[in-house]
Amino acid sequence: MRPFQPLVPSPHLLTILGHYWPRNLDISLYPIETRLYRTEPDTQVLVQTQKPVGPARGTIVMVHGLEGSGEAGYMRTMAHTAVRAGYVAHRFHMRTCGGTEHLTNTLYHGGLTGDLLAVLRQWEQEGRTPVHLVGYSLGGNVVAKLAGELGEKAAGLITSVCAVSTPIDLNSGARRLAEPSNRLYEQRFLRRMRERVRATKLFSEEELKVRGSLWDFDDRITGPSFGFRGAEHYYQTQSSQNFLDAIRVPTLFVQAKDDIFIPFEMFSHPAFQSNPWLKLIVTERGGHLGFLSRRKPRFWVDEVVMEWIAGHTPAMPAALADQRTLTT
Repeated sequence: MRPFQPLVPSPHLLTILGHYWPRNLDISLYPIETRLYRTEPDTQVLVQTQKPVGPARGTIVMVHGLEGSGEAGYMRTMAHTAVRAGYVAHRFHMRTCGGTEHLTNTLYHGGLTGDLLAVLRQWEQEGRTPVHLVGYSLGGNVVAKLAGELGEKAAGLITSVCAVSTPIDLNSGARRLAEPSNRLYEQRFLRRMRERVRATKLFSEEELKVRGSLWDFDDRITGPSFGFRGAEHYYQTQSSQNFLDAIRVPTLFVQAKDDIFIPFEMFSHPAFQSNPWLKLIVTERGGHLGFLSRRKPRFWVDEVVMEWIAGHTPAMPAALADQRTLTT
Protein backbone atom coordinates (compact mmCIF):
# COMPACT_ATOMS: atom_id res chain seq x y z
CA MET A 1 0.00 0.00 0.00
CA ARG A 2 1.47 3.35 -1.01
CA PRO A 3 1.39 6.09 1.63
CA PHE A 4 -1.32 8.69 1.24
CA GLN A 5 -0.03 12.06 0.07
CA PRO A 6 -2.96 14.48 -0.07
CA LEU A 7 -3.56 16.61 -3.13
CA VAL A 8 -4.07 19.62 -0.84
CA PRO A 9 -3.58 20.00 2.94
CA SER A 10 -6.99 21.46 3.83
CA PRO A 11 -9.47 18.83 5.10
CA HIS A 12 -12.42 20.97 3.98
CA LEU A 13 -11.02 21.34 0.48
CA LEU A 14 -10.22 17.62 0.30
CA THR A 15 -13.78 16.80 1.35
CA ILE A 16 -15.24 19.08 -1.31
CA LEU A 17 -12.84 17.98 -4.04
CA GLY A 18 -13.46 14.32 -3.23
CA HIS A 19 -17.16 14.92 -3.85
CA TYR A 20 -16.91 17.04 -7.00
CA TRP A 21 -13.76 15.67 -8.66
CA PRO A 22 -14.62 14.78 -12.29
CA ARG A 23 -14.92 11.07 -12.97
CA ASN A 24 -14.54 10.36 -16.66
CA LEU A 25 -15.32 6.66 -16.54
CA ASP A 26 -15.78 4.57 -19.66
CA ILE A 27 -18.36 1.98 -18.63
CA SER A 28 -19.04 0.69 -22.15
CA LEU A 29 -17.50 -2.69 -21.26
CA TYR A 30 -19.40 -2.83 -17.96
CA PRO A 31 -23.02 -1.76 -18.53
CA ILE A 32 -25.10 -1.03 -15.44
CA GLU A 33 -27.92 -3.44 -14.63
CA THR A 34 -30.62 -2.38 -12.17
CA ARG A 35 -32.78 -4.61 -10.03
CA LEU A 36 -35.26 -4.06 -7.23
CA TYR A 37 -35.26 -6.41 -4.24
CA ARG A 38 -38.21 -6.80 -1.92
CA THR A 39 -36.86 -6.75 1.64
CA GLU A 40 -40.15 -6.34 3.52
CA PRO A 41 -43.77 -6.68 2.36
CA ASP A 42 -43.99 -2.93 1.68
CA THR A 43 -40.34 -2.16 0.88
CA GLN A 44 -38.12 -2.56 -2.15
CA VAL A 45 -34.51 -1.41 -2.50
CA LEU A 46 -32.48 -0.67 -5.58
CA VAL A 47 -29.21 -2.38 -6.53
CA GLN A 48 -27.08 -1.29 -9.49
CA THR A 49 -24.75 -4.00 -10.81
CA GLN A 50 -21.75 -4.09 -13.11
CA LYS A 51 -20.01 -7.30 -14.13
CA PRO A 52 -16.43 -7.88 -15.28
CA VAL A 53 -15.42 -9.29 -18.62
CA GLY A 54 -14.75 -12.99 -18.09
CA PRO A 55 -15.09 -15.05 -14.89
CA ALA A 56 -15.51 -13.02 -11.70
CA ARG A 57 -12.97 -13.24 -8.88
CA GLY A 58 -15.64 -12.36 -6.33
CA THR A 59 -18.48 -9.99 -5.48
CA ILE A 60 -18.35 -6.56 -3.85
CA VAL A 61 -21.35 -4.75 -2.39
CA MET A 62 -21.00 -1.01 -1.75
CA VAL A 63 -23.23 1.01 0.58
CA HIS A 64 -23.42 4.80 0.26
CA GLY A 65 -23.44 7.47 2.95
CA LEU A 66 -26.00 9.95 4.31
CA GLU A 67 -28.30 11.20 1.54
CA GLY A 68 -26.14 9.46 -1.06
CA SER A 69 -26.86 6.94 -3.78
CA GLY A 70 -25.13 4.68 -6.24
CA GLU A 71 -24.35 7.77 -8.30
CA ALA A 72 -22.08 9.25 -5.62
CA GLY A 73 -18.58 9.75 -6.99
CA TYR A 74 -16.93 7.38 -4.52
CA MET A 75 -19.44 4.64 -5.44
CA ARG A 76 -18.89 5.07 -9.17
CA THR A 77 -15.10 5.00 -9.02
CA MET A 78 -15.03 2.06 -6.63
CA ALA A 79 -17.42 0.10 -8.86
CA HIS A 80 -15.28 0.86 -11.91
CA THR A 81 -12.10 -0.13 -10.07
CA ALA A 82 -13.75 -3.34 -8.88
CA VAL A 83 -15.00 -4.57 -12.25
CA ARG A 84 -11.68 -3.79 -13.89
CA ALA A 85 -10.06 -5.95 -11.21
CA GLY A 86 -12.44 -8.80 -12.06
CA TYR A 87 -15.15 -8.41 -9.41
CA VAL A 88 -18.90 -8.09 -9.73
CA ALA A 89 -19.73 -4.67 -8.29
CA HIS A 90 -23.10 -3.99 -6.66
CA ARG A 91 -24.14 -0.50 -5.58
CA PHE A 92 -26.70 -1.01 -2.83
CA HIS A 93 -29.20 1.78 -2.11
CA MET A 94 -30.65 2.30 1.32
CA ARG A 95 -34.44 2.51 1.22
CA THR A 96 -35.87 5.78 -0.20
CA CYS A 97 -32.49 6.67 -1.76
CA GLY A 98 -31.67 6.96 -5.44
CA GLY A 99 -35.21 7.96 -6.39
CA THR A 100 -36.90 5.05 -4.60
CA GLU A 101 -39.00 7.04 -2.14
CA HIS A 102 -42.18 5.51 -3.59
CA LEU A 103 -41.00 1.94 -2.96
CA THR A 104 -41.38 1.93 0.83
CA ASN A 105 -43.64 3.31 3.53
CA THR A 106 -40.78 4.10 5.93
CA LEU A 107 -37.50 6.05 5.95
CA TYR A 108 -33.96 4.75 6.43
CA HIS A 109 -31.64 5.28 9.38
CA GLY A 110 -27.92 4.90 10.06
CA GLY A 111 -28.19 1.48 11.66
CA LEU A 112 -30.81 -0.10 9.42
CA THR A 113 -29.16 -3.37 8.43
CA GLY A 114 -32.28 -5.40 7.66
CA ASP A 115 -32.54 -4.48 3.98
CA LEU A 116 -28.92 -5.35 3.22
CA LEU A 117 -29.25 -8.61 5.15
CA ALA A 118 -32.44 -9.49 3.26
CA VAL A 119 -30.66 -9.05 -0.08
CA LEU A 120 -27.70 -11.13 1.09
CA ARG A 121 -30.09 -13.88 2.25
CA GLN A 122 -31.69 -13.95 -1.20
CA TRP A 123 -28.28 -14.20 -2.81
CA GLU A 124 -27.33 -16.97 -0.39
CA GLN A 125 -30.27 -19.02 -1.69
CA GLU A 126 -29.02 -18.38 -5.22
CA GLY A 127 -25.46 -19.46 -4.38
CA ARG A 128 -24.07 -15.93 -4.77
CA THR A 129 -22.48 -15.47 -1.35
CA PRO A 130 -20.23 -14.77 0.48
CA VAL A 131 -19.48 -11.20 -0.62
CA HIS A 132 -17.17 -8.35 0.31
CA LEU A 133 -18.93 -5.36 1.90
CA VAL A 134 -17.67 -1.80 1.46
CA GLY A 135 -19.40 1.04 3.28
CA TYR A 136 -18.82 4.77 3.06
CA SER A 137 -19.53 7.17 5.92
CA LEU A 138 -22.99 6.23 7.25
CA GLY A 139 -22.88 3.15 5.00
CA GLY A 140 -19.72 2.13 6.84
CA ASN A 141 -21.69 2.13 10.07
CA VAL A 142 -24.29 -0.11 8.43
CA VAL A 143 -21.83 -2.74 7.13
CA ALA A 144 -19.80 -2.83 10.36
CA LYS A 145 -22.95 -3.11 12.46
CA LEU A 146 -24.28 -5.93 10.29
CA ALA A 147 -21.02 -7.86 10.62
CA GLY A 148 -21.21 -7.47 14.40
CA GLU A 149 -24.86 -8.43 14.56
CA LEU A 150 -24.15 -11.65 12.64
CA GLY A 151 -21.04 -12.50 14.63
CA GLU A 152 -19.95 -16.08 13.96
CA LYS A 153 -22.84 -16.51 11.49
CA ALA A 154 -21.42 -13.88 9.13
CA ALA A 155 -18.95 -16.22 7.44
CA GLY A 156 -21.47 -17.75 5.03
CA LEU A 157 -22.61 -14.35 3.84
CA ILE A 158 -19.60 -12.06 4.19
CA THR A 159 -15.97 -12.63 3.23
CA SER A 160 -14.63 -9.26 4.38
CA VAL A 161 -15.76 -5.76 5.33
CA CYS A 162 -14.27 -2.34 4.67
CA ALA A 163 -15.61 0.88 6.22
CA VAL A 164 -14.31 4.26 5.02
CA SER A 165 -14.72 7.53 6.96
CA THR A 166 -17.20 5.88 9.29
CA PRO A 167 -19.01 7.46 12.26
CA ILE A 168 -18.95 4.42 14.52
CA ASP A 169 -20.41 6.70 17.24
CA LEU A 170 -23.43 8.36 15.60
CA ASN A 171 -24.01 10.76 18.46
CA SER A 172 -20.47 12.16 18.32
CA GLY A 173 -20.73 12.46 14.56
CA ALA A 174 -23.99 14.39 14.75
CA ARG A 175 -22.56 16.73 17.39
CA ARG A 176 -19.48 17.40 15.25
CA LEU A 177 -21.62 18.12 12.20
CA ALA A 178 -23.49 20.75 14.22
CA GLU A 179 -20.32 22.75 14.94
CA PRO A 180 -20.14 26.21 13.31
CA SER A 181 -17.36 25.19 10.90
CA ASN A 182 -19.66 22.51 9.44
CA ARG A 183 -22.87 24.54 9.32
CA LEU A 184 -22.99 24.80 5.52
CA TYR A 185 -22.53 21.04 5.13
CA GLU A 186 -25.18 20.30 7.71
CA GLN A 187 -27.71 22.60 6.06
CA ARG A 188 -27.05 20.90 2.74
CA PHE A 189 -27.69 17.49 4.31
CA LEU A 190 -30.87 18.76 5.97
CA ARG A 191 -32.18 20.28 2.75
CA ARG A 192 -31.73 16.98 0.93
CA MET A 193 -33.25 15.03 3.82
CA ARG A 194 -36.35 17.21 3.77
CA GLU A 195 -36.67 16.79 0.00
CA ARG A 196 -36.38 13.01 0.24
CA VAL A 197 -38.76 12.70 3.18
CA ARG A 198 -41.21 15.07 1.49
CA ALA A 199 -41.22 12.76 -1.55
CA THR A 200 -42.30 9.82 0.63
CA LYS A 201 -45.46 11.74 1.63
CA LEU A 202 -45.13 10.24 5.12
CA PHE A 203 -44.97 13.59 6.89
CA SER A 204 -46.87 16.85 6.59
CA GLU A 205 -45.24 20.11 5.59
CA GLU A 206 -45.73 21.32 9.14
CA GLU A 207 -43.86 18.31 10.53
CA LEU A 208 -40.99 18.89 8.12
CA LYS A 209 -40.43 22.43 9.32
CA VAL A 210 -37.69 21.18 11.61
CA ARG A 211 -35.18 23.92 12.21
CA GLY A 212 -31.76 23.52 13.70
CA SER A 213 -29.42 20.56 13.36
CA LEU A 214 -29.26 17.01 12.05
CA TRP A 215 -29.66 15.97 15.69
CA ASP A 216 -32.97 17.90 15.82
CA PHE A 217 -34.18 16.27 12.59
CA ASP A 218 -33.34 12.81 13.86
CA ASP A 219 -34.90 13.63 17.21
CA ARG A 220 -38.23 14.64 15.68
CA ILE A 221 -38.41 12.71 12.38
CA THR A 222 -35.96 9.82 11.88
CA GLY A 223 -35.85 8.43 15.42
CA PRO A 224 -39.58 8.41 16.24
CA SER A 225 -40.50 7.00 12.80
CA PHE A 226 -38.62 3.82 13.79
CA GLY A 227 -39.85 3.69 17.38
CA PHE A 228 -36.77 5.24 18.98
CA ARG A 229 -37.30 7.66 21.86
CA GLY A 230 -35.62 10.43 19.90
CA ALA A 231 -32.11 11.07 18.56
CA GLU A 232 -30.24 10.07 21.70
CA HIS A 233 -31.87 6.64 21.83
CA TYR A 234 -31.46 6.17 18.06
CA TYR A 235 -27.76 7.01 18.10
CA GLN A 236 -27.05 5.06 21.28
CA THR A 237 -28.54 1.82 19.98
CA GLN A 238 -27.56 1.99 16.29
CA SER A 239 -23.88 2.94 16.48
CA SER A 240 -21.58 0.23 15.16
CA GLN A 241 -19.18 0.79 18.08
CA ASN A 242 -21.61 -1.33 20.11
CA PHE A 243 -20.96 -4.30 17.82
CA LEU A 244 -17.22 -4.13 17.15
CA ASP A 245 -16.36 -6.77 19.76
CA ALA A 246 -18.68 -9.28 18.06
CA ILE A 247 -17.26 -8.99 14.52
CA ARG A 248 -15.81 -12.29 13.30
CA VAL A 249 -14.90 -11.54 9.68
CA PRO A 250 -11.86 -9.52 8.50
CA THR A 251 -12.90 -5.88 8.84
CA LEU A 252 -10.91 -2.83 7.80
CA PHE A 253 -11.56 0.76 8.84
CA VAL A 254 -9.90 3.59 6.90
CA GLN A 255 -9.97 6.89 8.74
CA ALA A 256 -8.36 10.33 8.45
CA LYS A 257 -7.45 12.11 11.69
CA ASP A 258 -8.62 15.42 10.22
CA ASP A 259 -12.06 14.15 9.14
CA ILE A 260 -14.25 17.25 9.43
CA PHE A 261 -17.36 15.25 10.39
CA ILE A 262 -15.94 12.52 12.61
CA PRO A 263 -14.02 13.09 15.87
CA PHE A 264 -11.04 10.75 15.66
CA GLU A 265 -11.31 10.05 19.40
CA MET A 266 -14.06 7.52 18.73
CA PHE A 267 -11.44 5.21 17.20
CA SER A 268 -9.81 4.77 20.59
CA HIS A 269 -12.48 2.12 21.14
CA PRO A 270 -10.84 -0.85 22.91
CA ALA A 271 -12.11 -3.33 20.31
CA PHE A 272 -9.43 -2.11 17.91
CA GLN A 273 -6.88 -3.52 20.34
CA SER A 274 -8.74 -6.58 21.59
CA ASN A 275 -10.51 -7.92 18.50
CA PRO A 276 -8.02 -9.52 16.05
CA TRP A 277 -10.61 -9.38 13.24
CA LEU A 278 -10.37 -5.59 13.12
CA LYS A 279 -7.74 -3.48 11.37
CA LEU A 280 -7.52 0.31 11.40
CA ILE A 281 -5.62 2.32 8.79
CA VAL A 282 -5.14 5.94 9.86
CA THR A 283 -3.98 8.87 7.76
CA GLU A 284 -3.09 12.31 9.08
CA ARG A 285 -5.07 13.99 6.31
CA GLY A 286 -7.96 13.10 4.06
CA GLY A 287 -10.96 15.02 5.33
CA HIS A 288 -14.26 13.15 4.96
CA LEU A 289 -14.13 10.74 2.01
CA GLY A 290 -11.56 13.09 0.52
CA PHE A 291 -8.60 10.78 -0.08
CA LEU A 292 -7.44 12.45 -3.30
CA SER A 293 -3.78 11.67 -3.91
CA ARG A 294 -1.17 14.17 -5.04
CA ARG A 295 0.08 11.56 -7.50
CA LYS A 296 -2.01 9.57 -9.94
CA PRO A 297 -4.02 7.45 -9.62
CA ARG A 298 -5.94 10.05 -7.60
CA PHE A 299 -8.40 7.82 -5.76
CA TRP A 300 -6.06 6.38 -3.16
CA VAL A 301 -8.74 4.77 -1.02
CA ASP A 302 -9.90 2.61 -3.94
CA GLU A 303 -6.43 1.07 -4.03
CA VAL A 304 -6.51 0.41 -0.29
CA VAL A 305 -9.93 -1.22 -0.45
CA MET A 306 -9.03 -3.39 -3.43
CA GLU A 307 -5.77 -4.46 -1.80
CA TRP A 308 -7.73 -5.47 1.29
CA ILE A 309 -10.32 -7.37 -0.75
CA ALA A 310 -7.72 -9.09 -2.93
CA GLY A 311 -5.96 -10.24 0.22
CA HIS A 312 -9.15 -11.93 1.35
CA THR A 313 -10.17 -13.43 -1.98
CA PRO A 314 -9.50 -17.13 -2.67
CA ALA A 315 -7.09 -17.73 -5.54
CA MET A 316 -8.78 -18.19 -8.89
CA PRO A 317 -8.27 -21.63 -10.49
CA ALA A 318 -5.58 -21.51 -13.17
CA ALA A 319 -7.99 -22.40 -15.99
CA LEU A 320 -10.28 -19.49 -15.10
CA ALA A 321 -7.33 -17.16 -14.65
CA ASP A 322 -6.17 -18.04 -18.17
CA GLN A 323 -9.68 -17.42 -19.47
CA ARG A 324 -9.71 -13.98 -17.83
CA THR A 325 -6.42 -13.16 -19.50
CA LEU A 326 -7.80 -14.11 -22.90
CA THR A 327 -11.12 -12.27 -22.52
CA THR A 328 -9.90 -9.04 -21.00
